[in-house]
Amino acid sequence: MALPPEFPDPRTDQGVHRFRYALVPNASIGDAVREGHRINLPERRVPGSADVRPLVHVDDEAVVVSAVKLADDGSGDVVVRLYESLGGRARTLLKAGFPLASASVCDLLERPQATAATDGDVVPLSLRPFQVLTLRLERRI
Repeated sequence: MALPPEFPDPRTDQGVHRFRYALVPNASIGDAVREGHRINLPERRVPGSADVRPLVHVDDEAVVVSAVKLADDGSGDVVVRLYESLGGRARTLLKAGFPLASASVCDLLERPQATAATDGDVVPLSLRPFQVLTLRLERRI
């Protein structure tokens, strides 16, 4: 049974709903995270001749980049949301695929909360178990 919210549409529970799920026997947390991404975000290939470099990359398998987007304020800054997925502490290097001027930890409304250290185009990060972190990356022009 789907329980609908009253706003914006009180009838969201009506109609046909489709669910996909997978059973992964003896799965670790990491296996479950990978399988969830494989099912919900299948790889999409676009034909072309040029290589496309990622906008950001992390070097620890426990850290998952869940979103990369331009800041809502039109500044051209890049907002990255990531999280520690395995329930342990993680140290990772976030590598920007573009020249980086500065980085800051921000809240969900993209308001800077603290300055993040940078080393060139790299942001060293430490995450607590299951911590969600939002970074705002200012591009160097």
